[in-house]
Amino acid sequence: MQVQHRWRQEAAVLLTIATILSSGLTPARGQATAALRADTVKAGPYDMGKMWTFDSPPKEYFAKTYGFKPDDKWFEETRLASLRFADYCSASFVSASGLVMTNHHCARESGTGVARKGEDLNNTGFYAKTLAEERKVPGLFVDQLVKIEDITKRVQDAMGTGSEREQLRGREQAFAAIKQEYTARADWKGLELQTITLYNGGRYALYGFKRYTDVRLVFMPELQLGFFGGDPDNFTYPRYALDCSFFRVYDNGKPLQTKHFFKFNTNGVRENEPIFVIGNPGSTERLKTVAELEFDRDLKIPYILTLIRNRSAALQAYNATAKSDSVLNEIFSFENSYKAYSGQLDGLRDPYLIARKAAFERQFKADALLEQSAKREAQVGGSSATNGVPATSPGSSARGGATTGRADVWADISENVTAMRQLFNDNTYLSPNPLARGELLTFAHLLAQYGEIYLAQPRQAERMRTMLEMPEITSRTLEESYLAAHLAEAQAALGNDDPYVKAALTAENGQLRTPKEAAAYLLRTTKLLDKAFVEDMITRGGAITSSTDPMLVLARAGQKRYEAASQKMQQINARQEVLSSQLGRYVYDVYGNNVPPDATFSLRINDGIVKGYPYNGTVAPVITTFAGLYDRNYSFGDKYPWSLPARWKNPPAELLKQPMCFITTNDIIGGNSGSPMINKNREAVGLVFDGNMESLPGSFIFVPDKNRSISVHAGGMVAAMRYIYKADRLILELTTGK
Repeated sequence: MQVQHRWRQEAAVLLTIATILSSGLTPARGQATAALRADTVKAGPYDMGKMWTFDSPPKEYFAKTYGFKPDDKWFEETRLASLRFADYCSASFVSASGLVMTNHHCARESGTGVARKGEDLNNTGFYAKTLAEERKVPGLFVDQLVKIEDITKRVQDAMGTGSEREQLRGREQAFAAIKQEYTARADWKGLELQTITLYNGGRYALYGFKRYTDVRLVFMPELQLGFFGGDPDNFTYPRYALDCSFFRVYDNGKPLQTKHFFKFNTNGVRENEPIFVIGNPGSTERLKTVAELEFDRDLKIPYILTLIRNRSAALQAYNATAKSDSVLNEIFSFENSYKAYSGQLDGLRDPYLIARKAAFERQFKADALLEQSAKREAQVGGSSATNGVPATSPGSSARGGATTGRADVWADISENVTAMRQLFNDNTYLSPNPLARGELLTFAHLLAQYGEIYLAQPRQAERMRTMLEMPEITSRTLEESYLAAHLAEAQAALGNDDPYVKAALTAENGQLRTPKEAAAYLLRTTKLLDKAFVEDMITRGGAITSSTDPMLVLARAGQKRYEAASQKMQQINARQEVLSSQLGRYVYDVYGNNVPPDATFSLRINDGIVKGYPYNGTVAPVITTFAGLYDRNYSFGDKYPWSLPARWKNPPAELLKQPMCFITTNDIIGGNSGSPMINKNREAVGLVFDGNMESLPGSFIFVPDKNRSISVHAGGMVAAMRYIYKADRLILELTTGK
C-alpha cells in the first residue's frame, strides 16, 4: 500500500479495482451483466469485513473458524505489542528492547529526515551497527493503546432528539467533557486520549494511549528495495519489495524495556495457516447505503479521478525540468491514489457487487424491522421468535436491542442523496480549493467573499482580514497548468452556456478561448500577484465587488453560487451524519459484535489464511522469492523502477531461494501499512505493505475470494540483513527477541 499514509489527506488527493473484464471474476461473478438477476444475488457473511475491535474481541468466532480459542491474555498481549506509527501508519514492538517494525514507505519521510550533510539515505539506506549510531527522529512518535472505556450511553444520551445540528453539538460537548474528566483521573493520567466512533455512532469508546516520543532510526533499506517496481507494481501480485524499516523506542535515554512484543518466526508460513493482522485501518464505508454508493460511482469518484490525473500530469510536466524530490513524492501520492480510486470505481461499476450490497441492505432492513417488532412485543408482555437467538451474520435472526426511531432511515438517506446530486456541480467545481482551482483563483474567491462582507458586516470583515494572505506562487507554470485543468473540468461538467464557464472562457471578441488559453490570459492580466494592488483592494474592501481584474471577475461569477450550495450542503451533511449514526445503531442492535464496524484508524485485529488464487490464466504463488526480484530486474534491463543498488547486483546463491513476500486473505485498507502479521503463537511472520488489485473494492465491500493482503516475509527481512546488509546485531535481536 505504497504511500498509503496519504489516505488521511483528502484535500491533497481523495481510493480502489479494475473493470469486470480485467478483475478475473469467479464464474459466479463473471456471468454476463444481462444475465445477472439482482434479486438472486445474496449477501456474503463477511461483506462488512473482518476488522474486529479489541473492545470486544471475537473469541468464539476464532474458536469456531480456526479451532483456536485465545484467552483475554492473548488479546491483551497482542494489543500491547501493537502500535500506531505517528498518525498515519501501523507498527509493532518486535523485541524486548523496544525495537519497532513498520514499512519503508511509512518511515521514508522520517528516516530520510535524519540524513546528515552529504548523505542520501534514499540511495544508500541506513543501518546503525551500534546503539550509539541509532538516530533520533525529531517529532516522530508511536502510540500504544493501553486503556479502553465504553462511553456509548453517555454520548448518545447527550445527543438527545433535537435537530441534527443540536445532536452533533451535544455529541461534541460530551466528547470534550469526557476527555476533561478522564484526564484528571489517576488511572488515565498522562495518556493521550481519543474518542473513537464505531458503527458511525452506534457505539462510542474512549481510548487511552501511551505515547513514546524518543524514537530512533535503526535500519532502512534503499528506496529501490523499499519501493521496488514503483507505481507500476503497486497493488499487484506477485510482488518483490523489501518494504520494511526498524526503529527503536527509548525511555529516559535508554532502549525501552518491554515484555510486550512479537518475536520473529523466520521459518515460513504454511498454506491455509491462520494469520492475524493487527493494525489501524484508516477508513472504510461498508455501512453506506446503495444510494450513497451510486452517488460515489456516478459523481464523486469520477470527479476525484479527473482531478488526480490532471494534477499529476501537470506535476510530471513541471518536474521534467524541476527535478524536485518533494514534487516526485507528490506525484507518487497522486499516482497511488489514482490507481486505488480507479479500482474502487470499477468495483462500484461491477453489477454483482452492487447487487450484493443491495441484498445486504434488504436483509438488514428486514432484520431491523423484525427486531423492532420483537421489542414492541416484549414491551407489552409478548414473545418473539428471535429472543435469545444471537445473530452470526447479516442474514441471521435479529437479536434484542434498543433500536430507536423509524426503521426506514434508508428512505431519508436516499432523499438526502438526491439533494446532494442536485448541489454537486456548484458545490464541487466552484469550491475555493487550491488543489482544484489553483492558489490564485482560490485567493480571488476569498477576496470576493471579503468584499461582500466588508459592505454588509464591516466588523466581521475585520476578523476575516487577518486571514487574507497572498499565496506564494512558486511556479507560474504549475499554477497555470492547475488553472487550465480546472477550467477544462468546469467546462466539461457545467457546459459552455453556464455563466461561470462563459465568464472564464469568453474573449473580448465574444469567442470562447480554450481552457489553456484562458488560464494563460488570466495569469497574464491579473494584478493579484501585485502586493500593492492587493493591499489597496483589501483596504478599500468594497472596491473588490466592482473591480474589473479578470481573476476577481471570474471569482465573483462563481462565489455566490458556491456559497448557496455550500450552505445547503452543510445542512445535508449534518443530517446525513445523524442518519448514518442511526443506521449504525441499527446494525449494532440487530447484529451486535458479529458485524465489525467500519475502519476509523483505530486498532483492529483481523483474521485470514495463507492462500493463493487464480489470476491471468494461471495461479499466484503463495510465496515469492528473491530469485523473482532478480528476474524482474533483468527482465526490465535494470531500468527504474526495477533497478537495483550496486550492492545488490551480485547476490550469493543462497539468497535467491529465500522467501521475500507472501499473500493471505486478510482484510486490510490504507492505514494498515506497517501492521504485523502474526500466527497463533503471537509470532511475527510478516509485515503488511499492500493489497492486490482485487482487494481494492474493500473500501465498500469485503469479498475474500480473490482479495489478498501482501506482506514482506519475516524470513525475507532477515535474509536481506544477513546476505546484503550484514546487519548481524539486528538479526540476533530479531531472532532471539532480546
